Amino acid sequence: MRIGLITDSVGHLSLEGALDLAKHHGLSSVEIATGNWSEAPHADLPALVSSADARAEFAEKISSRGLVLSALCANGNQLHPTEGARHDQVVRDTIEVASHLGVPTVVLMSGLPGARGDSTPNWITTSWPPETLAVLDYQWNEVAIPYWKELAALARDKGVRLAIEACGSQLVYSVSSMFRLLDAVGDDVVGANLDPSHLMWMGADIPTVIRALGPAIYHVHAKDIRVNRFQADRDGLLDTLPIERAGDRAWNYVTLGLGQPAGAAFWADFVYALRSVGYDGTLNIEHEDTLVNSVEGVGRAADLLKQLVLVEPPDWKPANI
Repeated sequence: MRIGLITDSVGHLSLEGALDLAKHHGLSSVEIATGNWSEAPHADLPALVSSADARAEFAEKISSRGLVLSALCANGNQLHPTEGARHDQVVRDTIEVASHLGVPTVVLMSGLPGARGDSTPNWITTSWPPETLAVLDYQWNEVAIPYWKELAALARDKGVRLAIEACGSQLVYSVSSMFRLLDAVGDDVVGANLDPSHLMWMGADIPTVIRALGPAIYHVHAKDIRVNRFQADRDGLLDTLPIERAGDRAWNYVTLGLGQPAGAAFWADFVYALRSVGYDGTLNIEHEDTLVNSVEGVGRAADLLKQLVLVEPPDWKPANI
């Protein structure tokens, strides 16, 4: 496995500054966002689509530092009832750029439709009352599956894999919903981007998730959460308070290694589980802690992952597997 950096983690830095940070910490690759929910501070997507010179300059900045561009990220909601077409164009342009640059993977969300006639997305989290099942049937069978079959065909033509990130407020938010889409699309160009943080706050056991997904894992984000026990015990883990109100929320994204009660042992289990299913790709650090400086946080995450990925003592054993 290799360790990389999602450059949006340090979006206040220039592209050169983010690349230098990755090089400084001995990382091997970067993942760069191209738009949609990201402001894309490190990629000018229109220029990359239209100009071979812009693509060559972009690629040279990365390769000259001994780094590889492991993925482009186009996270957004291309199934949004009113804004989906704009997000979809970013996805398609990103696939085009990835194809030109020889980037193997585009990371994206599944998207989330509304109910029939809605103008906003509608995340269904329960089968009761019974009308929710009718909404899900429409979302899956009339919107998501036809869209993803066509997008998978485009990606295959372009020689690019699509890695879907299971996330709350998306149609794919769990292992079961991931396989519902993958089985329906029936094309091995589409797989999973494993970002454990989203599944953690929904209560999933991450080694179990990894074993269940197995070879469907195409790409990995390394991101942590911390559960605030008082708020979670009182209200559960569904939380609509802004991320900036960290002290009041039931859970928060935190610097890698500072969230799970087992600390580094949790991430040792994580790496072991990935090895056990044959994953040999990249672990891309994603830092979203509002309380820890992002440059410092990236360094802490890099140090932790290097201990687990690059150094494996003969007597090392996972804590919980």
